[in-house]
Amino acid sequence: MYACRQRDKGNLPASDALRRPGSVRRDIVKVLVIEDEKKIASFVRKGLEAEGFVVELCYRGDEGYTLATTRPYDVLVLDIMLPGRDGLSILRNLRDRKMPLPVILLTARNELNERLEGLNLGADDYLAKPFFIEELIARIHAVTRRASGAVQSILSVSDLTVNLLTREVKRGGVAIDLTPREFSLLEHLLRSPGRVLTRVQICEQVWNYDFDPGTNLVDVYIQRLRKKVDADAAVKLIETIRGVGYRIKPQS
Repeated sequence: MYACRQRDKGNLPASDALRRPGSVRRDIVKVLVIEDEKKIASFVRKGLEAEGFVVELCYRGDEGYTLATTRPYDVLVLDIMLPGRDGLSILRNLRDRKMPLPVILLTARNELNERLEGLNLGADDYLAKPFFIEELIARIHAVTRRASGAVQSILSVSDLTVNLLTREVKRGGVAIDLTPREFSLLEHLLRSPGRVLTRVQICEQVWNYDFDPGTNLVDVYIQRLRKKVDADAAVKLIETIRGVGYRIKPQS
């Protein structure tokens, strides 16, 4: 008996019950979550289902690996520390079997070696605990877009456009010259207009290391970005949410 939340095949539509592994319908995103901490697993399941995903939970690595190799999923959210079989072992075996299932690893915040090993083994992305469910949702959307070949190449809000392929940035048709770090910061803000990113999230996503409460690095780069993106514009797009972080002003 799998320690998982599963739908009874007897209640599935005929088209679903007859699907073979690897033949997932494109109008839904089906996610397998392998996470042994039941509170985290429940939190993830509720958040993903609220977004419209179909979610199955599994609490053991060995049983989760069996599900991942015998049932169709669009993405696997995989914790590294698991009973029965660890997440890196599961990932290694999936890639050895040439299975293209997108994998997002859940890691401890300070375990850099685990993150690097996971990426080298073929993980598509990782997320350090604790995390916001909105960030996991965004990463699931990103890996499923990449898997389907539908990669978004242009980000835009108001009259600001960012071309992710050519790395061209324009505001009102006027080109803006950004450093690589400024470009990465703007890209992360633009991917979720209206969503507030904390300094911790920005530091982890843009600089790829843990946030030092004593540093003003994020604030310095935000000010640099403002001078280039907002200084000559009537509408200011980069907003400070006092006591929380920064966001791109959503379109009204």
